[in-house]
Order: sequence, then structure tokens, then C-alpha cells
Amino acid sequence: MLLVFWIALRYQTAMSNNSIEDLASKLAEAVPEGLRAMREELEGSFRSVLKSGLGKLDLVTREEFEVQEAVLARTREKLEALEKRLAEFEQS
Repeated sequence: MLLVFWIALRYQTAMSNNSIEDLASKLAEAVPEGLRAMREELEGSFRSVLKSGLGKLDLVTREEFEVQEAVLARTREKLEALEKRLAEFEQS
């Protein structure tokens, strides 16, 4: 479950406090019945770990990612055009 979370997080915009709260609640709900008495304490711990861990990650916003994706697409188009011109030049 954690691996899926980290993979999904890679392309997410900055997580809001509500998102962290929701995730901490879901993690606390997944705790086995025998530990339910500690649910609030665990939820607080989950919240702290998530905020700390996410704060250390070098994440970009969706907008920044899309801008870089567009720049890469334009660069790729220019490279392909140059490769085509070079091939034509070499055939001459």
C-alpha cells in the first residue's frame, strides 16, 4: 500500500492539510481492532510522519510538471526536425 501511495504522490500537486488529514484518518481506520483504543494517538502520529516525510520530498506542482512537459515536447519536435535536415544534408 505504501509503494502505491508514493508512486501516486509523485505526480500529485502539493498536498493540502485536508488531504493529509484524510490520509491519516484512513490509515488509522486500517488499524486492527485490538489497537482501536489507540486510534487517536496513531492518527496523530500518522499525521506527523506524513507531514514530515512529505515536507522532505522534492515535489513539483502539476502546473510546473505540465510546463516542463510542454518544453520537452517542443524540444523533441525541434530535434526531430534537425535530424531530418541533417539526413537530407548528408544525402546531398
